[in-house]
Amino acid sequence: MSGRAPGAGVGHAQRPTVAAVVLALILDVVLVVAFAATGRASHDSDVWSGLWQTAWPFLAGLGIGWLVTLAWRAPSAPVRTGLGVWAATVIGGMLLRAATGQGTALPFIIVASVTLLIALVGWRLISALVRRIRRR
Repeated sequence: MSGRAPGAGVGHAQRPTVAAVVLALILDVVLVVAFAATGRASHDSDVWSGLWQTAWPFLAGLGIGWLVTLAWRAPSAPVRTGLGVWAATVIGGMLLRAATGQGTALPFIIVASVTLLIALVGWRLISALVRRIRRR
């Protein structure tokens, strides 16, 4: 079995494998946790003791983003999935941080937005570029 959707061919999208979906979700989670850990470390905070407190709002936003964009249908699509997942991660994360009394200062919002854009959309852009090069 080729793992391709019925009728998939030139001009038709392939259905992602379960492994591709799981890998994309794991990569997104790792990148969000790395963002939180880097932020804690850059402020001379104990990375491990407060990592969950910093990461969970963004992980919840990430989960919402996956649901809203139906990310499992095209987990590595930069625009269709990546931008929506990124927006939900940032907006959801900031709203949850505000609701729980965590900081949402403008500089933090800007840094988080840019960093998560590079992470969550960036790997998808690289993946799309590699797929394009392989097709040639």
